[in-house]
Amino acid sequence: MELTLSIPALLFPAISLTMLAYNARYLAIAALIRQLHQKYEETSSPAIALQVKKLRKRLSIIKNMQATAIFSFLLAVITMSLIYLEFGFWANLVFGISLLALMVSLMLSLIEVQLSTKALEIQLEDMEK
Repeated sequence: MELTLSIPALLFPAISLTMLAYNARYLAIAALIRQLHQKYEETSSPAIALQVKKLRKRLSIIKNMQATAIFSFLLAVITMSLIYLEFGFWANLVFGISLLALMVSLMLSLIEVQLSTKALEIQLEDMEK
């Protein structure tokens, strides 16, 4: 299969929408951390400290999700440049790495969603007591 300019260009809207979703997750967690910080200053609750620790892990995962998505986007742009310059072998190689970076980003997203769901389940169990 010959790689044309339109193939890596197809990643642009996908990565852009992915970045919007990641940014929304980041903003939601940032707001939650600010709320918990205020509660922790008022109560010094160990449970809140534990929640903040778990949120720190999720925030780190989101940062890595964003970084790998941006890296994938950058590689897609480089791929287009290589196609334009008619460096077919390098364009295919860089595009493959771009797809791999996007897959890593999506896998990190899956892990973060699992952690988020687990945290919500803990909250629900606590409310049911």
